[in-house]
Amino acid sequence: MPQNKVQVPRISDAVAASLERRILEGSLKPGDRLPPERELAVELGVSRPSLREAIQKLASKGMVQSRQGGGTYVTDRLESTFFDPWQDMMGAHPNLREDLLEFRRMLEGQAAEWAAERATDADLTRLNQAFEAMNQAFDADDSERRASTDIDFHQAIGEATHNVLIGHLSAALLRLMQDNIRLNLGELKTIPAAISLLKSQHAAIHTAITERKPSAARAAAETHIDFVRESLAQSLRSAARRQTAERRLSANTTDFSASSIS
Repeated sequence: MPQNKVQVPRISDAVAASLERRILEGSLKPGDRLPPERELAVELGVSRPSLREAIQKLASKGMVQSRQGGGTYVTDRLESTFFDPWQDMMGAHPNLREDLLEFRRMLEGQAAEWAAERATDADLTRLNQAFEAMNQAFDADDSERRASTDIDFHQAIGEATHNVLIGHLSAALLRLMQDNIRLNLGELKTIPAAISLLKSQHAAIHTAITERKPSAARAAAETHIDFVRESLAQSLRSAARRQTAERRLSANTTDFSASSIS
């Protein structure tokens, strides 16, 4: 009676799975360049032909791509499949912003809770670094830097959950909301107490996670998003009022010029 043969996995399959796991967990992020072939083969303990075959497998899935001038880079496929269609719809349907913020409240509340439960020492080190960078940016008058470090802080929390879906969904959602975050922070500069409120909210989230207090972390994250929702709504109303006032001024100026000519 014939015996079933044991299927020995190919080395290239094992290497591809290892690299794929790094992409899923966020150790390799979109835009990151893979180490040079020689170094990566030594690190993984495989031959360069096996490594090339593994990279080709990932390329066929759209996870990596080679760029002109050399180098293999991680793509944003895991995030862009969520990001691209929603970005188009955000422009056509502004009311979707409220739905996205509602979803963000749910996602970030859970992320903060799980980060408080699951974060490793390495996660907390990264969170501390992101928190410090964000505080420095908020103390400086640089809206672009404030927005990018704000996103980095929240992404560090998402990845500290050790749930790959939350990590990647959080990255896609923050990328989708980036323009709104920048707009919101720009508007809040005109309100003296707003920046200190944001800093204290972020500090509350950071403290609850580092002190391993899941319920407090969730509550702090939800309070923060509630504040963001309200302040963004105010920002959009202020922008709409300014546009209306500018249109009226333009119309009145045109009418005045016409009457002067006549």
